[in-house]
Amino acid sequence: MKNMFRRLRWILLVGLFFTTAAFAIPLTEDQKIEAMIHSIEVLPGAVFIRNGSEYGGAAAASHLRMKRRNAGSRIKTASEFIQYCATESSMSGKPYQIRFANGSTMDSAVFFHAELKRIETVVPEVPSPPAQAPAPAGSPAT
Repeated sequence: MKNMFRRLRWILLVGLFFTTAAFAIPLTEDQKIEAMIHSIEVLPGAVFIRNGSEYGGAAAASHLRMKRRNAGSRIKTASEFIQYCATESSMSGKPYQIRFANGSTMDSAVFFHAELKRIETVVPEVPSPPAQAPAPAGSPAT
């Protein structure tokens, strides 16, 4: 059941991105936050390090969503989410880190700022009108 909800959330999120790109509608701050959380949830082979303990993507996403809920209306922007929820433990003050599949480690704040920049700079492709073929010689101009 849990996997079904995760798949449904993923399908909805992907659909949201395609719909947004198709109509050039900017994402809301809540959508940006969810996209950032989801990015760590599905990052292959990554480990989220919180207070010296390691967590998989699903547990990291669950924790970040809980912190987001607890913050309530105090968090209005994706940048505020990074600063107040996704940077460090509110209990110990220790920075959160992400260890990638290749073994490299990065502070989560750096990861999420880069992810936010990527999300905000995705430019939807707008199809250009087809080029008009020149009229054959001797035909009347329209």
